[in-house]
Order: sequence, then C-alpha cells, then structure tokens
Amino acid sequence: MSEKLQKVLARAGLGSRRMMEQWIQAGRVTVNGKKAHLGERVTGEDILRVDGRTLTQEQTTQDRTRVLAYHKPAGEICSRNDPEGRPSLFEHLPRLRSGRWIAIGRLDLNTTGLLLLTNNGELANRLMHPSSQIEREYAVRILGKVDDDVLKQLREGVELEDGPARFEHLRDAGGSGANHWYHVIIREGRNREVRRLWESQGLTVSRLTRVRYGPVTLRRGLPQGRWDELDDNQVAELSNLVGLQQHTRKPRPGKRRAPKTPRTARRK
Repeated sequence: MSEKLQKVLARAGLGSRRMMEQWIQAGRVTVNGKKAHLGERVTGEDILRVDGRTLTQEQTTQDRTRVLAYHKPAGEICSRNDPEGRPSLFEHLPRLRSGRWIAIGRLDLNTTGLLLLTNNGELANRLMHPSSQIEREYAVRILGKVDDDVLKQLREGVELEDGPARFEHLRDAGGSGANHWYHVIIREGRNREVRRLWESQGLTVSRLTRVRYGPVTLRRGLPQGRWDELDDNQVAELSNLVGLQQHTRKPRPGKRRAPKTPRTARRK
C-alpha cells in the first residue's frame, strides 16, 4: 500500500510533515534516484534518500506506536550528544527494533519530572506543535514571599522577551517557611517559560517538576531515571488528542499479549 512521501519521512523522525514538504520542494529528497515531488506516493519497495543518505526500511516501515513516560532527574540532558559530556536520558531507554526514540519537548538541565518519548515522529511533532495547545502541568517551589498581586499578574499575563505569557491555571499547593509550592499549567511550552514567568516578578524557582503532559500524569512512586510504557489505550488517547490515527498490530499467533499494567524499567 502506498503512502504520501512526507508522511513516511515524518514517521521516520526527520521532522513534521510540513517540514518534510519543504525539504521535498527544496530538492533534498529523492525517490529511486529521481528528485521527489510534492504529493508523491511511495511504497516499501522504493528507495528514499534525504541529502544523499539512504533511509533504511526499518526507518520507514510503519510500526506500532510506542510511548514512554520517563521520570527525568536533574542533571540529565534531553539531547543524544553533549560537548560537555553530561549524561543523556537516551542512555537509559530500551532498545527499539527499528527507528529511534524522539523526545516530546524538553526539560532543562535542572528541571525534573515527566518527559514523554515516542518512536512515532508524526505524533511527537503534533504533540509539540504550539497549535495543539496541550496542557503541561508543573509543581513549582518558590523562594520568597508571593502576594496576591503577583499571582493575579501571572494569571492575567506578563510580557516576556519572546512575547506575552501567562499561567492558564495557578493554585497554591502549600508549604512553610521561605519555600512555598504552587501548581501551574501552561499550553505553549516555550523555552524555560515557567521559570521566566516567576522570575519576571523578582522571584526565584528553587525546584521545578513537570507532573503532567496532556492526559499523561507522572506516576507516584516511579523513581527518577526509570520509565513506564503506556498501554495501547493511553497511546490512542494521545493520538486522538492531535487527530492522528493510531497504528496497531494484532498479536502474532502464539505470542502472549502485553500486560495491561504499565511496563516499568530501571535504568541500567
């Protein structure tokens, strides 16, 4: 069965469909040695090259969508390579039969908590895109006194260097002494947006943990550096949220079905 070329390239984790369309128009993609054209359909028999590099069949074959809910500790980066030699969360993920894990958004070095990863590039790009308006919920510990005027300002919006921003929801979560906890929700996920919103009011974030991304909540008791694998129903819920049909495979005869409880692994 044939599929649109840009869809196959996006699924391989190279970028969003729109980005792949731009690459095709720019002449960066060939099909069977010929320059690709927008709207072209391909099958598993076709040889695809991007910037002269051949894509393997494993990269382009439609596989079961998998999603991990990883509990990121402080000090880990969300990139595969780092010139400074800092540890990468990708070092602790399970091996894939084909493709690669793609992080759905990022958490900065000192932020802990929930990070979703998937082998489906199209799903990752849709969940990250600002137009999806996916809720991200954080637990934030603030150092310093926070009065009602500050909370009102953060709810109504402040001007940051990259435009206006605000918390969709902000509630007091308790605490004592100089440190106090709040739960906040944003939808855009701009770089360091939560920290910058609080800092705009002269306050210091002493701890920041993401506890939810869309319908997926960080499981209580999941140790840092370990992951849960979402079941098919949870993956379908994420996919439906961004209008993406989930591809699943029927279990092979003689193979045991996966357990309904989340699969958890420790880092090695």
